[in-house]
Amino acid sequence: MLAVGKMGGSSHLKRLPAPAFWPIKRKEHKWAVKPSPGPHPFEACIPLQVIIRDLLGYAETGREAKIIISRGEVKVDGRVRKDRRYPVGLMDVVEIPKLNKAFRVIPHPQNFLHLHEIPPPEAGFKLCRVEGKTTVKGGHIQLNLHDGRNVLVKVSDPRKPVEDVFKTMDVLKVTLPGSEILEHFKMEPGALAVVVGGKNIGRIGRIVEISEAVFREQRLVVLEDKKGERFSTSYLYAFVIGSERPAISLPEGWW
Repeated sequence: MLAVGKMGGSSHLKRLPAPAFWPIKRKEHKWAVKPSPGPHPFEACIPLQVIIRDLLGYAETGREAKIIISRGEVKVDGRVRKDRRYPVGLMDVVEIPKLNKAFRVIPHPQNFLHLHEIPPPEAGFKLCRVEGKTTVKGGHIQLNLHDGRNVLVKVSDPRKPVEDVFKTMDVLKVTLPGSEILEHFKMEPGALAVVVGGKNIGRIGRIVEISEAVFREQRLVVLEDKKGERFSTSYLYAFVIGSERPAISLPEGWW
């Protein structure tokens, strides 16, 4: 997926080594706000303060952004977040209720992570990729999603778990702030996917072929874009966003 890295032990972050896609002025000030530990890794997230001040322009200074956030005027995935360092990442939904504004974080060819404005009703759901599965007490299935949340799938008979139709790399459309499953999109030929890493990041295409390999890191996915051009990416970089059409709003012309 999007680049993964460690934040290290320090609670401070200098601007120069901050992730290149953060839209901050690197030479005017020495320090930048460092993301808190959370659902997204350091190299694949943007602190909430940077979003409010630098991306959305709702504050001129870090102090103003901090005040807006501390007053509870910003929601991420349907929940008020008062930590200015809260890490916002792939497919997260940022809301400013007072302004009736909502944005979804999507991968972008130039900006790496892009805040795309969406209709307010669309802020009630997000897409989450299944990164792993665990069998818990009672034989029920726990789905571990890319944003750190877990979804429990209850089965009536652990010996024949017919309810367990989910596979790793499938994508779920879930409600916010809860995690009720609304739709299930399989990682299979015919599905629509967006590339979330590598040289083709941000490109969207319909999956044509998925290669076989012992380790999933070695598998490749071939996609076809709306112009009929085919391209390939790592299996881990393909993030399904729908079946016949995208399940989320996208910038004009993307699909």
